Amino acid sequence: MPRVSDEHLERRRRQIMDAALRCFARKGFHETTLQDVFRESGLSAGAVYRYFKSKDDLVQAISAEEAAPVTAVIESALAQDPVPGADEIAGRMAAAVQELSGPDGLGRVSASAWAQALHDPAVADIVRGAWGPVRSYWITAAQRMRDDGRLPPGADVDAVGAVLFAVGPGFLLQQLILGGPDAAALQRGLRQLLRPEMLSPPDAPALRNEEPGAGLRASTTPPGRETRTAAAGKDTSAARHEGS
Repeated sequence: MPRVSDEHLERRRRQIMDAALRCFARKGFHETTLQDVFRESGLSAGAVYRYFKSKDDLVQAISAEEAAPVTAVIESALAQDPVPGADEIAGRMAAAVQELSGPDGLGRVSASAWAQALHDPAVADIVRGAWGPVRSYWITAAQRMRDDGRLPPGADVDAVGAVLFAVGPGFLLQQLILGGPDAAALQRGLRQLLRPEMLSPPDAPALRNEEPGAGLRASTTPPGRETRTAAAGKDTSAARHEGS
């Protein structure tokens, strides 16, 4: 029996992923079934299962593929010395995201997966695995900027990195739902926003949580755990009240 080449295997894997991408873009992640993918790809169930055992496997592969060009942008920026400014890195990343936000683009699958992640721990793990490193890279960039003197010595680099990371998902959702702005407008807006006169004075009231990185750690609680924890607290409080 002739041996199947690596090129053939990769083409078949690509065929399945492209079919899944079209299905996810059309129907959303939640409504798409593997039967949809079988029909869209023109392949049998056995042929698809050879490469992807579940819909989650497909989402993981597509999410990693979408995150790859964004990750490459910030890895390239971190390889420079000094590291480029936040506006330049964000502009480059926005340009990469813009390429993914077309009618059948990978960005639509990401947005659908993020929504599903609020209710599905397995999908939440996939999203964290794909996008958590991007946030970590932003934190590293903020550390480099602090070391270069472009941020104050006591700057909370975890907070800075998290805020800069948030620009990316916000930009993608605007592209998909509201239309625009383009990457150049995002970079221009950041340049104009990140000026001293746009900031509150140092003695202005601040939010309570002043411990560096504390808010970032709190945000890593898996989806659903906050609700369960709150419910448990209410049950305990009610039990104490009944026993008093």
